[in-house]
Amino acid sequence: MGFSKNFVWGVATSTYQIEGTASDSGKGMNIWDIYTKEPGNVFEGHTGEIACDHYHRFREDIAVMKEMGIKAYRFSIDWSRVLPEGKGRINEAGVKFYNNLIDALIEAGIEPYITLYHWELPYELYKRGGWMNPEMVRWFGDYAMLVAKRFSDRVKYFFTLNEPQCFVGLGFLTGEHAPGIKAPMRDTFEMAHNALKAHGYAVQMLRQYGKQPLVIGYAPTCSMCYPETEKPEDIEAARKMLFSMQDDDRNWTWNVAWWSDPVLLGHYPEEGIKLYEKFLPKITDEDMKLISEPIDIYGQNIYNGKCIRMGTDGQPEIVERYKGFPKTALNWPVTPECLYWGPKFLYERYKKPIYITENGLSCHDKVSLDGKVHDSDRIDFLARYLKELKRAAGEIELRGYFHWSLMDNFEWARGYSERFGLLFVDYQTQERIWKDSAYWYRNVILTNGENL
Repeated sequence: MGFSKNFVWGVATSTYQIEGTASDSGKGMNIWDIYTKEPGNVFEGHTGEIACDHYHRFREDIAVMKEMGIKAYRFSIDWSRVLPEGKGRINEAGVKFYNNLIDALIEAGIEPYITLYHWELPYELYKRGGWMNPEMVRWFGDYAMLVAKRFSDRVKYFFTLNEPQCFVGLGFLTGEHAPGIKAPMRDTFEMAHNALKAHGYAVQMLRQYGKQPLVIGYAPTCSMCYPETEKPEDIEAARKMLFSMQDDDRNWTWNVAWWSDPVLLGHYPEEGIKLYEKFLPKITDEDMKLISEPIDIYGQNIYNGKCIRMGTDGQPEIVERYKGFPKTALNWPVTPECLYWGPKFLYERYKKPIYITENGLSCHDKVSLDGKVHDSDRIDFLARYLKELKRAAGEIELRGYFHWSLMDNFEWARGYSERFGLLFVDYQTQERIWKDSAYWYRNVILTNGENL
């Protein structure tokens, strides 16, 4: 058993990380445009002002994807590029850019997958309270309606929110990401609830205004859990741990169940309701009905996981990593097992076809004396992870895999200090250089993973 014959092999990016602001294009400001200008917020003062200049170079980038054999491209739309104030006035130049991008992808035989929100909150809406404002539900729905009206004649696949764990947790709880706020706990739960309602309303709008039957999903993230052994008690411990809540209040957003149970099961997890009771906003049956508006597919961004066993007290416990445990350039642990057990546990619980919407790693990539980029670490990482994913594909309904990322890009608070791409980007010249992993991934696609 392996990957199905129509398994989708893709790559993913996000707008602020690659497009460049193209400030003469009528785009409005988003919170990252503002946040990166403040000294001390981003590594060495880097900004996404130019990034990979994908706004001007998208045709070149699509040609490379075609040559690489990429079947699908998951990209996000900058809300502030199409609606400069976040609502009301439409920027036709922004709409035209995404229309041209979509047309070029289709011409190249690459299926477009649109993410509505990859953290580009229009600054004008942020000034009106952003996710704290209940009106955000309607604003996001109206934005989804515009996207459906303008693009869904050619785009069939949509994801609503990317990683709400991050845009609420890192943006408003720890303050590491834009807008850099350390908000009261109560506020972050209000934002989370509004974001989930916005997701539900966006699903309704996409369905109502879609020009064809659409396939709609959601793309959260989290560290996965995998069992130390395949003994039933360890498997049960890993499953239980994966869907449990964080003990650390100031890090509460890092969990699966709070963000996915409402969307797919129609209720918040009981453990969370008890644990966070004092922070919760009013939650109505009507809210839950909106949040659980039916979706078709489930995306999960998976990078790593924790090893879990059943403790002698009958409770799950984390197995300590041994000294010298392998890690990426970003110091993330290398845990291939998470790409078997993660999707498996998620599928058991939520019973929706699964896409791995992001997976990859940062490496210390450089151009060697021979003019090439030899990223053997990435090849080894992907071979290990995809081998586990192949195992999962034989057991659950797994639809696709999107490598993060197509090319090196602006890595949020880390600026350009991290390289996640299959293509090396020289930020001085904007030259794209195929890394060894790009050729390797092309072969994986060509053989549909038979070579893993």
